[in-house]
Amino acid sequence: MRAILLAIGAGLCWGVGEVCTRAVLHTHKIGPMTAVAMRSLIALPLIVGAWLIAWRVLHASSEPDGWTRMGAGNWTRLTLGSGVVAGGMAMVLFYWALSVGEVSRVKPIAFGIAPAAGVVLGALFLGETLTARKLVGVVLIILGVVAIGLSPSRREPTKPNGDAHAGPAMEANAHA
Repeated sequence: MRAILLAIGAGLCWGVGEVCTRAVLHTHKIGPMTAVAMRSLIALPLIVGAWLIAWRVLHASSEPDGWTRMGAGNWTRLTLGSGVVAGGMAMVLFYWALSVGEVSRVKPIAFGIAPAAGVVLGALFLGETLTARKLVGVVLIILGVVAIGLSPSRREPTKPNGDAHAGPAMEANAHA
């Protein structure tokens, strides 16, 4: 249950964050690379702080002391897979997609493909169990992604000052 609650919290945070990011990107005052750079620069000190607290202050069991001595294979997977592919390339592609598309399309597609790929790759490379229930879930995710991907996109009106319409709530906050 703890994992589910943490995942729900992460999903809610990402949902709020991407709606805010998309609102800013569609003003055309910054581009996707600036947005992803700002996200990373702001997030990094928070992540390092949380890591230090978990590792040194709380002595959390999720942060073992032996991580500095893990093998080259694990460092390569962590660096390339998590850092380059998920941390870098995925964020750049995702923010680029947000800069040209609707968050209501981009987010479900990106975050629908991710769990489907995780289930399949987990079974293929990590020996995780691929049950009928998981397969049905993956098929439903893919069908949802296809449905969202094939749905017509609405065109956004451009305001005379060059700001794309960000919605009444975001607009009110932008003028505050």
